[in-house]
Amino acid sequence: MKKWLIVLAGVLMSFTLAACGSKSVATTDGGKITESAYYSSLKSTSSGKQVLQQMILNKVLEKQYGDKVKKSEVTSEFNTYKKQYGSSFNAVLQQNGMTVSQLKDSIRSNLLLKAAVKDNIKITDAQLKDQFKSYQPKVTVNQILVSKKSTAETVIKQLKDGKSFSNLAKKYSTDTATKNKGGRIAAFDNTNTTLDANFKKAAFNLKNGQYTKTPVKTQYGYQVIQMVNHPAKGTYKDHESELKSQIVDKKMADSNTLHSVVSKVLKKGNVTIQDKDLQNVLSDYLSSSSKKK
Repeated sequence: MKKWLIVLAGVLMSFTLAACGSKSVATTDGGKITESAYYSSLKSTSSGKQVLQQMILNKVLEKQYGDKVKKSEVTSEFNTYKKQYGSSFNAVLQQNGMTVSQLKDSIRSNLLLKAAVKDNIKITDAQLKDQFKSYQPKVTVNQILVSKKSTAETVIKQLKDGKSFSNLAKKYSTDTATKNKGGRIAAFDNTNTTLDANFKKAAFNLKNGQYTKTPVKTQYGYQVIQMVNHPAKGTYKDHESELKSQIVDKKMADSNTLHSVVSKVLKKGNVTIQDKDLQNVLSDYLSSSSKKK
C-alpha cells in the first residue's frame, strides 16, 4: 500500500496544478517551462500521483467528515507540537519543508482520516478490555534529571532525610525547563511517546506522594521521580471513551485498516478521473480486488 502523505513528520505537498495552461512556470535563456509541460511531467511520477491521491482523499474526507473535526482540535494539536519543540519549532518546520499553514492542513487531514477510521471500525468489549490492560490515566509527576547514578543516589538519600523535592530539583536537576518548577512536567498517560519507556514504567508504579527509591536509567541520564497525582484506574467501563480513542489511534497505524477505510471513503465519494493518463491512480483502492478488512 502506498503511504498517504498525511504523516506529520513528512512533507505535505499542497498546491494546485492548472489543467493544460500555456502560462509559464519558469523562463530561462533556453526557453520557458509551461504549466502544461510541468503538469505532464509531474503526473507521470510517483510523487505526482501521490499528491493527486492526497488531494482527492482530502476532498472526500472533508465532504464526509468535515463537520466532525473542529478548528479548535486542529489548533490544540498544533499548539502541542509547538510546545513540544519550543524554540526549535520553526527550525523543525523548515527541515521538513513545511509552513505553519501546511502543518495545520496536515493535522486536519490526519484528524479527518481518524474520524473516518472511527466511523468504519467496530470496537468490541473484548478489545476494550484488552486495551485496558495497558491503560493508565494521566498522572502528574515531578522529576530530577542528573547525569550520574551516584548523584541520583545522593538525591534519593536526601529525600529520605526529609529534604524538599522542589529544593533538590533546583540544586541538582540538569533539566533547565523544569528545575525551577520543582521538576514538574506535563501530565501524561500510557499513550505518551515522548517520554522514555523506563521513566513511564517507574512513574506508573508510584502512588501519590511516593518517589523512586532507586535511580531510573533513561536515555537522558538518571532520573528521580515523585508522584504528585495518580488517579485511580477504575474499570474499563469508566474509561470507555478514552479506550476507544486509543484503539482508533492503533488502527491509524495499521496499513490494512487504513487501506480498507480509504477504499470505502473513496468509493462513497464518487471520484471520477478526467485525465486518461491518470485513470488508474486510485486503482489500488477502487478495484474490486482491493483489500478488505
